[in-house]
Amino acid sequence: MRFLLSFLLAIFCFAPVSPAFAAQTWEQVGERIHQTTAEAMALYAAGDVAGAKKKVNDVYYAIYEKDGLEMAVRNTVAAKNANMTEYQFNKLKKAMTDGKSVQEVQAEADKVLEMIDFDIGILSRNGGPSGGWASFWPAFIILLREGVEAILVLVAIIAYLGRAGHEKYLSTVYNWAIAGIVASFITAYICSVLLESAETGASRETIEGFTALTAVVVLLSTSAWMGSKAQGDAWKKYIEGMVGSTISTGKLRALGFAAFLAVYREGAEVVLFYQALFNNASGDIEMIWLGFAAGCAVLAILFFLMQTGALRIPLRPFFLGTSLLMFLLAVSFTGGGIEALQEAEMVSMTLVRGIPVPTIDLLGIYPTYETLIPQLVLVLAAVIAVFYKRQSGKASAA
Repeated sequence: MRFLLSFLLAIFCFAPVSPAFAAQTWEQVGERIHQTTAEAMALYAAGDVAGAKKKVNDVYYAIYEKDGLEMAVRNTVAAKNANMTEYQFNKLKKAMTDGKSVQEVQAEADKVLEMIDFDIGILSRNGGPSGGWASFWPAFIILLREGVEAILVLVAIIAYLGRAGHEKYLSTVYNWAIAGIVASFITAYICSVLLESAETGASRETIEGFTALTAVVVLLSTSAWMGSKAQGDAWKKYIEGMVGSTISTGKLRALGFAAFLAVYREGAEVVLFYQALFNNASGDIEMIWLGFAAGCAVLAILFFLMQTGALRIPLRPFFLGTSLLMFLLAVSFTGGGIEALQEAEMVSMTLVRGIPVPTIDLLGIYPTYETLIPQLVLVLAAVIAVFYKRQSGKASAA
């Protein structure tokens, strides 16, 4: 529980810094987007392609994302809307890069503005950034969504140590998790205070993307290792043959690093998202704090229930379930990591056409080939590995 208390306390200490910024309505944010987009088009019409693209980046990173509109759309309207708007921003910049006519580029810009205006209209009808429950729910959902992802990894690690009889090493895992909290807040501070240029958002997305993909490697290796211990005999042999220092120097370090990455990634997101929430609170800060408190309570309950429940289940279901959970998290992190790199323009974005692919943030599912293909490869590889293992088992039994 110590890591959870530290995580929440850190948010509590950091969040009051954010209201120092002037609050805006979504209509005001929209006006800034229109104005800056017009400046980008003026630069493009004058032949300054690089300057025009930089202005478009200003619109996306320094206004649409930084001022909290993307987050509000994703959590209040629909995640698909936010992703389609992001895709349209990329189309606009690509049209500029390809040297399209001013009329063609203007058409792409108009599509972006139309999509943003549509979402702002929904947000305004729902009460806008200061609409009571409209402030509560984003605060609650953000903390719950990001916290659950970190808790799932940590509970699996804690449960594993409990089953192995190594509760004394739990403090090491907690320390890794707390280190993740510290690192996430340092990263958030650098991104939000020291890097105030338009590239701030791109830098944050790059960090988030590579962190998530690093976590994928750790989660896959841990998932495979736990899956190999699903059989009671395998687990017994492992315990009997394990040297006392192995868990503290080898597997525990890998599990601790997984805890660090899980908390680091989610912690940085929570801090930055809450900063955007307070930026747009318009005096309705108490509803954000109420959402925060409710999220804390639910996370504490979920952590307690998951931890105690995982420690009581039978050995084989536990290892199989934990292995599957970590694999699913790896698939989710793969999609989320690549999507973050797409936002940072380090990976291309090719929208899937003709097939209704839903946008599911929690599972890291996005309607682009670049995110879906690696996820499908992971799933296919897992299916082949399970099939091969079963065939090998049958051959050994024969």
